[in-house]
Amino acid sequence: MTEKANPITSLFGLDGKVAFITGASSGIGLTMARSLANAGASVVLSARRAELLETAVSDIQADGAQAAYVAEIDQLPKIADEAAGFFGSPDILVNAAGINPRQGWDEISPETWNRTIQLNLSAPFFLARLLVPAMLEKRWGKIINIASLQSVRAFPNGAPYGASKGGVMQLTRAMAEAWSSDQQGVTCNAIAPGFFKTGLTESLFDQETVIDSLAKQTIIGRNGEPEDLYGVTVFLASTASDYITGQTIFLDGGWTAK
Repeated sequence: MTEKANPITSLFGLDGKVAFITGASSGIGLTMARSLANAGASVVLSARRAELLETAVSDIQADGAQAAYVAEIDQLPKIADEAAGFFGSPDILVNAAGINPRQGWDEISPETWNRTIQLNLSAPFFLARLLVPAMLEKRWGKIINIASLQSVRAFPNGAPYGASKGGVMQLTRAMAEAWSSDQQGVTCNAIAPGFFKTGLTESLFDQETVIDSLAKQTIIGRNGEPEDLYGVTVFLASTASDYITGQTIFLDGGWTAK
């Protein structure tokens, strides 16, 4: 007798899917890339630091998954073409690349402002626009943006970053409105992480009193760990979330609920 497939397991499996992840050389982007690979997707990682990408890809391949990388992220049409050249056109796009200059109001230059908006907000839109046509042909695709606590809350020294991440939350809704009809099939959602140790927050985690204070502001009572990203990443990238679009999920231990 043929063993019956588990319908719940099949909802979350990503076998045969291709995922493209920006900002994937470290931190949240790399963690999300690993979770997608572990769920069965072939993954293409992108970031600026080729040596870190090479290490990340080697580690993912050692776990038995298909992985490749693109190291140049400034030329969006080029990287979109390269991303499709490894395993086929991406079914899943994760926009995890970002910067946070952490400057006071009197320190912010036009260059700093424009670069933050460009990388955190403009690049996700234009990259998605390049990759979505292939998803529309398949009538299935997943876009996952990275929002922030600063999408809804103001933090010190965070004007450009907060403005960009507030924009990401609204961009996620706009992408959903444009591409998520039943005839198109591309959903777009965002994850707004709380305090996880990444390149953007490393300086905070070096200050024990500060990071302990932030943990106490959550309901759960701790800051985020990499494995906290696994479930929501795979959920939003899989068919399990096909009826969810335009939403931002705050993965923050209840920080924004208090």
